[in-house]
Amino acid sequence: MVTEKEREKVDEVEVAGDEFDGLKQENEALSRELKSRDTRILQLEQALADKDGEIADLKQALHEAKQTLDELGKALPQAVAAYKELVVQVNPGVLAELITGDTIEEVNESLKNARALMERVRQEMEAEASKTRIPAGAPQRAPLDLSALSPREKIQYGIGGSSQ
Repeated sequence: MVTEKEREKVDEVEVAGDEFDGLKQENEALSRELKSRDTRILQLEQALADKDGEIADLKQALHEAKQTLDELGKALPQAVAAYKELVVQVNPGVLAELITGDTIEEVNESLKNARALMERVRQEMEAEASKTRIPAGAPQRAPLDLSALSPREKIQYGIGGSSQ
């Protein structure tokens, strides 16, 4: 026969076994969760490494782009000066002093303004010249109107004498 003390001990052992099983299951669940988190951490570390590589590549590309921009910035004034000289050579009717600007757009705009100014001056000079036009050479010869002369005056004019 089993005594009450033994029964209590058996009950305690069963409870302890149940607790042990519960703890064992909880331990397995926590282990799975820990593995899942470790896997996620590895994935995130890999993504971080990839992003660091992309950042390094972008920094290198930015550095190269800045160098190219600096080189172009140094060449731009020379190109604009050469363009300005070419514009002056191609447009001999425009004063070189009127062609100004530090960019191609500014040079083109100053050329446009210079042409407009030269055209306006030309039109004003033509208008002034047409107002003060003097015919070239002597005036046209027209025969004298002898109709107002008397017959005697006409005879004297014809023989080259004076009409007095």
